[in-house]
Amino acid sequence: MSDLSSLGRALIIAGVLLALVGLLVLAGPKIPWLGRLPGDLAIRREGFSVYVPITSSILISLVLSAVLWVVGQWRR
Repeated sequence: MSDLSSLGRALIIAGVLLALVGLLVLAGPKIPWLGRLPGDLAIRREGFSVYVPITSSILISLVLSAVLWVVGQWRR
């Protein structure tokens, strides 16, 4: 394959992944437990608040890793 062909394929894959992430962001508020899991930190003080979604980030990372692993196995 030529370099432009593989660049085109990479851009298409990146576009599809970006669209999927966009759909996930749109659907995020409809998933009530995401962002409110045990281990997600919310610190609120007067005039100051910090939110650190540790557990939600780990869960999303595990799901994305599993999906990408399956896609990698499928491409072989």
